[in-house]
Amino acid sequence: MSSTEERKYWLAWSQISGIGPILLQRLQQHFGNLETAWKASPGELRKVEGFGFQTLEKVVQQKTRLNPEQLLNKHQEINPHFWTPADPEYPQLLREIPSPPPLLYYRGEVDLQENSGQKPLVGIVGTRQPTEYGIKWTRQISTALAKNGFTVVSGMAEGIDTESHAAAMKAGGRTIAVVGTGVDVIYPHKNRDLYKQILTSGIVMSEYPAKTTPNRTHFPRRNRIIAGLSRAVLVIEAGIKSGALITATYANEFCRDVYALPGRIDDQPSQGCLKLISQGAGLINQELSELLTLLGAIPQIDIETPIVQSLPLPDLSPELQQVIDTLTIDTLSFDIIIQKTGMNAALVSSSLLHLELMGLVTQLPGMRYQKC
Repeated sequence: MSSTEERKYWLAWSQISGIGPILLQRLQQHFGNLETAWKASPGELRKVEGFGFQTLEKVVQQKTRLNPEQLLNKHQEINPHFWTPADPEYPQLLREIPSPPPLLYYRGEVDLQENSGQKPLVGIVGTRQPTEYGIKWTRQISTALAKNGFTVVSGMAEGIDTESHAAAMKAGGRTIAVVGTGVDVIYPHKNRDLYKQILTSGIVMSEYPAKTTPNRTHFPRRNRIIAGLSRAVLVIEAGIKSGALITATYANEFCRDVYALPGRIDDQPSQGCLKLISQGAGLINQELSELLTLLGAIPQIDIETPIVQSLPLPDLSPELQQVIDTLTIDTLSFDIIIQKTGMNAALVSSSLLHLELMGLVTQLPGMRYQKC
């Protein structure tokens, strides 16, 4: 089935109340595609995990009022630019999270290397009311990332978000703003000039359709997209109840690296960062070259190594064999291993741990791995 055919069913299913990203994933996995799921009988739908009688009743009632073909044509009049997981352009790293947005709207200049994972993305998040210290380090870090080939991802909110977007573009880099409104709604309005600049040096992205206005429930949900898109998430300044900690939590769940900028123990904007560091987040220090090395911005130096007689590998399960075959003496990031194997993050993580315990794989800083 073509992606054009399948995307109308992603759209149609997303219009049914009670069907969220997780149930959509289960439908797709159970039936193979969403067109088959759309045409399935109530009895067949009932076999999908999470489809209780109430959900099934909503689906049966609402499906009769929806025509996927007409819905897609009408939707594209107002929302001409969007991806679904059926589209090859859909961001690869978002496919790996448990709740990928079924519709991802965008405006701006698309870089398909970002979507495919070939160009690394790093999230920067933090308080809306930063100190001078936070602003200074946001600018320095975002500038360094941009100059080393990273795309900076943030949420276009006031404070740290705004500073990270602006610094990346000033350094000649690209940036992605993941917003909690429609991509045509500028919020906060004071960022209208920043918004226009992002459209020429990156993209504005949202899971909400055009004309969606700010809603406090949208912003925590969009944080999972920031974390999902990014190879790592950097928390610059955050209070103990900051939404930036939600993004960090998602990043941990998605097996992304989390780094935090330390601050004084009696500074309120540093409390969230200090908490993350106490829980194992990486420490951002003044030697930004160390951070860049961990993130993979600086290429590994090729060192001549003596040729040794390799021992035969023990018998491995298919999953372990697939992972070990992907690895070489060069280091590979966790994300790249997922892409090359086509396995989900949990299975790759488990396989790498088994291979480490067997002495076949070494883990390096920054969630990078190398065959022994």
